[in-house]
Amino acid sequence: MSKISLPKPMHMDEPLSSVIARRRSRRRWASKPVELEKIATILWAAQGVVDRGYGFRTVPSAGATYPLELYLVASNITGLDKGIYHYLPYEHSLELVKAGDYSRELENACLGQSWVGSAPANIVITALFHRTTRYYGKRGFMYVYIEVGHAGQNIYLAAEALGLGTVAIGAFYDDRVAGILGLSSDEKPLYVMPIGYPG
Repeated sequence: MSKISLPKPMHMDEPLSSVIARRRSRRRWASKPVELEKIATILWAAQGVVDRGYGFRTVPSAGATYPLELYLVASNITGLDKGIYHYLPYEHSLELVKAGDYSRELENACLGQSWVGSAPANIVITALFHRTTRYYGKRGFMYVYIEVGHAGQNIYLAAEALGLGTVAIGAFYDDRVAGILGLSSDEKPLYVMPIGYPG
């Protein structure tokens, strides 16, 4: 599959307290593209590798099992063709899954929420539960749901710090989202997070 190296994550110098206080769920977007450098920074904030020796990432994970995967549904990102991409944390790169604009299909799978279809980008967080449950049994399911909350909040805060906005969406048809992304039967979508400049 085709791979695209991403720009290094941007420095975000604004005090964390200010970003936390300003964080909101955004659902209206300006009609302008989002820069690839900013999307790369948000992907890194959600799942980037911060210690190559141990493989630690930007979010805590039970037993460092890292069950989450990120997919980018791109429709208006500067320097990136429309398509569905899989984020590769260790390489900080994107792997093309499907070419084309799937934002409206994703909107329909998300119960017609227009802010999904109109967003320049959507990040879909999925999970391979067995990575965690093979060590923790049924308790591992809870750990995975906790972890997706960590990743989602990092996406919120990074987006705000970069002048962008997002909203965490859990209302969707799981099988339709999985079909759009081309997921295997053991990989489940957990969050859809549209991203854009607030309108």
